[in-house]
Amino acid sequence: MKEDLLLAIDLGTGSARAALVTEAGKIVAFAAQELDQTIPHFAWSQQSPRTWWKAVVSSIRRVTAEVEHGADRIAGIAACGQMHGTVLIDSAGEPVLEEVPLWNDKRTRELVDKFLQGHDADALVPIVANPPTVAWPAFKLAWIKQNQPKAYHAARTLLMPKDYINFKLTGRSRTDFCEASCSYMFDVQKRAWSPRILALLGLDPDKLPSISSASDLLGTVTEEAAQVTGLRTGTPVAVGAGDFPAALLGSGVTQPGMGCDITGTSTLIALLAERPVVDPKISNLQCVIGGWAAFTIVDAGGDAIRWARTVFHDQACSYDQMVSMAEAAPAGSDQLLFLPYLNAERLARKSNSRAQLFGLTSGHSAAHLHRAVMEGVAFASRRNMELMKSRGSRFDRLIAAAGGAKSRLWLEIKASIYDCPILIPSESECGVLGCAMLAGCAAGLFSNLEAVVSQQVRYDREIVPNAAWSERYEKMRLLFDDLYEASERYWDRFES
Repeated sequence: MKEDLLLAIDLGTGSARAALVTEAGKIVAFAAQELDQTIPHFAWSQQSPRTWWKAVVSSIRRVTAEVEHGADRIAGIAACGQMHGTVLIDSAGEPVLEEVPLWNDKRTRELVDKFLQGHDADALVPIVANPPTVAWPAFKLAWIKQNQPKAYHAARTLLMPKDYINFKLTGRSRTDFCEASCSYMFDVQKRAWSPRILALLGLDPDKLPSISSASDLLGTVTEEAAQVTGLRTGTPVAVGAGDFPAALLGSGVTQPGMGCDITGTSTLIALLAERPVVDPKISNLQCVIGGWAAFTIVDAGGDAIRWARTVFHDQACSYDQMVSMAEAAPAGSDQLLFLPYLNAERLARKSNSRAQLFGLTSGHSAAHLHRAVMEGVAFASRRNMELMKSRGSRFDRLIAAAGGAKSRLWLEIKASIYDCPILIPSESECGVLGCAMLAGCAAGLFSNLEAVVSQQVRYDREIVPNAAWSERYEKMRLLFDDLYEASERYWDRFES
């Protein structure tokens, strides 16, 4: 049987997906299963690793069933997924917590504030290349140690979400340099875990996994995993990467100066550079192919659309129907603004921000509300872009990636609010494509990632700003920013 397919697994916050991809980068089969977040308190967000695995298994079985001899034709496997989720497993390989804090969980806010008061964060930047923030696994791990000590001491290994899936597939524990670079435990100069940072946080270095490149071979599918998933025992599995660096790779954003809008559950605005950008509100990620991605994030990007679908329609309305409704409203939604901070922010002067609708009147319809949500995410992202511009960044063009690349209306709204053209890849599932590239390298099908990117990544069209919209949006953008600043004084008055 010819092994001519690659299996890409994408463990997102909203769904677990699997795809079979040809060596030429064509997706021939795709399956997904939705996932829900548990939010026990404001700004908390949790999911179950066991639920992830069940959803991944289901997606794998469905996708391999779509292609004749699907499992036997797989030459290699790679997983990507949501980053920063802090999974701890015990000596038997079982999670010590049934639900783990995710990337958008902000329960560590007080811990981060205390750390900032007690340490010179600027002096630590040469080590970690990032500011302290509630997102990083270092602070989540410290929080678990303080608040759930039995779980912490029972844990043997820290894994990120995609690493946990890899562990279930291969029985091996490892992470990649991209993921480690966004942990606040990694020394970017020495390319190793930082003893100094771990000591400052009181964390045990023995609980951290080894690190290697995303395209390295991790191991092979075990007999036990094969029985559960239907995969072939011995199939090579790559170390893999987070969904963010995988999407950068799969969208062709690999060279300094290139920018990207990655909209899945969140909206990331990234700009590639040779070195990290030093700023307390800008994060940095080491890329799969060298260099760094300086980025800002709006935690509720696609998640804001998902929220609107649940609240306004009890999920009875499809996303396409919601976009069609939004198209009926004018640009600016008749002066209705939405601040999309549904789960606060990770990078802000005050990380406990709240969402709100402002300017609502009896004349507004569901169409206005849906368009305002889409515009609100774009206004929040533009606010972040202005921050990056103040540090010397230039956005001449952005490449769209992930689910947000599928909505022409949203892209036109963004281009007009960003005042920047947006290029659309031929394959919108950029994370899946990037993941398949990593699988191909681990399996020995590809020897050069740069060459694979140049061969497989193509662009369909460019969305340019709508001049009439841009003029209207510029006035509303200023109001959005003023409203954000004016609201800061009230957030601390809410009970935690």
